[in-house]
Amino acid sequence: MRREIAAVVFFLKRLVKRGDKLETDKVELFVERLAVALQEKFKGHWHPENPSKGQAYRCIRVNMFHRQDPELLRACRESGVQYSDLRLPLELTLWVDPGEVCCRYAEHSPCFSVARFSNNDEEDKCIAKKVTQALERVTSDYHSGSSSDEESVTHQCF
Repeated sequence: MRREIAAVVFFLKRLVKRGDKLETDKVELFVERLAVALQEKFKGHWHPENPSKGQAYRCIRVNMFHRQDPELLRACRESGVQYSDLRLPLELTLWVDPGEVCCRYAEHSPCFSVARFSNNDEEDKCIAKKVTQALERVTSDYHSGSSSDEESVTHQCF
């Protein structure tokens, strides 16, 4: 679950940074709080033996009917960020499943894979380890004062 949550966090962090509305420290605090919120929400709803079970519960969704996802809103409240400052797409759906994170930007657009983990491939194991380490840093109480670069997670493995 940690690697999939980390993939979501890194993906959303890139989207928020593109909006160029928030200072780096606010972005870091937001993604830190989001990682914790997602871990708490997914606990008991994670089924590696049946990845599609609970998929709707683990979905992060923003659209014209649900303009604010509850976990994103919680992370905003806990980090002092205005939801509107995230500048997310008007329609965004993220499915967080064991082994894969997928995204769709609009209701009728094709979905694409944000991250895929197989556990059998050495490269996936390396990436998963780096992503897990990054998530542990994000969710730990210790802050070194240096910011992490989400791009370095995959590049260090190759």
